[in-house]
Formats: sequence, C-alpha cells, structure tokens
Amino acid sequence: MNGSLNANHLLFLGQGALWTVGLSLIALIGGGAVGFLVALCRVSGVRAVRVASSAYVQLIQGTPLLVIMFLTFFGLPPLGFSVSPLAAAGASLTIYVGAYLGEIWRGAIQSVPRPQWEAAEGLALSRTQRMAKVILPQAVRIATPPTVGFMVQIVKNTSLASVVGFVELARAGQIINNSLFEPFLIYAIVAVVYFALCFPLSRLSQRLERRGARGRTTLMPA
Repeated sequence: MNGSLNANHLLFLGQGALWTVGLSLIALIGGGAVGFLVALCRVSGVRAVRVASSAYVQLIQGTPLLVIMFLTFFGLPPLGFSVSPLAAAGASLTIYVGAYLGEIWRGAIQSVPRPQWEAAEGLALSRTQRMAKVILPQAVRIATPPTVGFMVQIVKNTSLASVVGFVELARAGQIINNSLFEPFLIYAIVAVVYFALCFPLSRLSQRLERRGARGRTTLMPA
C-alpha cells in the first residue's frame, strides 16, 4: 500500500471493521455464556461457589485487558500451547467480558423484587424452577439495557487485539497509516467507523432504559 488514500485502502479498513464486528460477537457470545454461569454462581446457595465466583470477578476486573491478552498470546506458547492471534483475542475478551456481564446480570437477578422470590417459594417450586420460571424472565428485562450499553465497551475494547497481531479496525488503520503517513485522515476515518458501530448501541441502550423506567412507573401503585 502506498501513494494516496484509495479504494483499496478503504476496502482494507472495511475488512478490519468486519473483523471488529466478528470479534465483538465472539466476545459477546463467549462472554455471555461465562457471565451467565458467573451470575448464577454469585447468587448460589453454596458459599464456596459464591466466594470462588466473586474471586474470579475481582481478579479479572482488577486486571487490564491488555495484560490478559499478553498472558494468553505470549504466556501460553512457552507452556506448549500454540495460540493464534484470533484465538488469543477471542479468549481474552471472553474471560474479560464474562466477569463484567456476570456482575451486571447478578445485579439484575438480585434486583427482582423480594415478593417475587417469596411468591415462587410459596408455590413450592424448587430453586431451579424458581430461577427458570419466575426470577430469570424478570431479570432479563432488567439486564437488557445495561447489557446493550456494555456492548459499546466490547466494540471499543477489540482495538486492543492489535497488540497480539490481530488485524481489526484499529490495526488496519495503523497499517495503512504506516504506508501513507496521513495519521489525521486515516484515524479520523477509523474514529468515524467506530462511532457508526457504537452510536446505535448507545441509543438503543438509552431507549431501553427509558422504556424500562416507564414500565416500572406504570406498575407502581398510585
């Protein structure tokens, strides 16, 4: 790549943007699975499970994502594990996102009004039945706005995958800039693409929060 900005450069940026979206989806799906397990463990009736899941959350939230990626990509090969940039980035984001979504969803579960828990117990439902049929359906509605809002952070955090050689949007912009030496133009385009990816999610999150607030107001007794 050399000369002035052209269609090939824009195509390369577009491919980087697609990988950003793909990596975000990997992080959301993988982190969602981990986060769901963490949330259930955080409200478990077994103290050892609650302590272990809390330790995981505190450890991951207290560790920069960049360090997690370094440990995954550079730390595993000496132990005999071959890790590709995509696998390292995906695994690191999954671990990181799982801790945060676990806390978001744990808060949503515990935000379900206590009378709902008591009513489920009064129906002689098992703990699994109470969670599946009464608590989780309500927690999903509570958790949806912050989960959508956190997706913005997931998209932006994919830019750190460039440190392990994965070519997403930020890394694609860096490669093009190293060829053209037009940092303002290149990174302005990158910023616009990130904005185009994140702004709709931010607006959706705000809309869901307002809708949820109206729903709670409607349900409150006069």
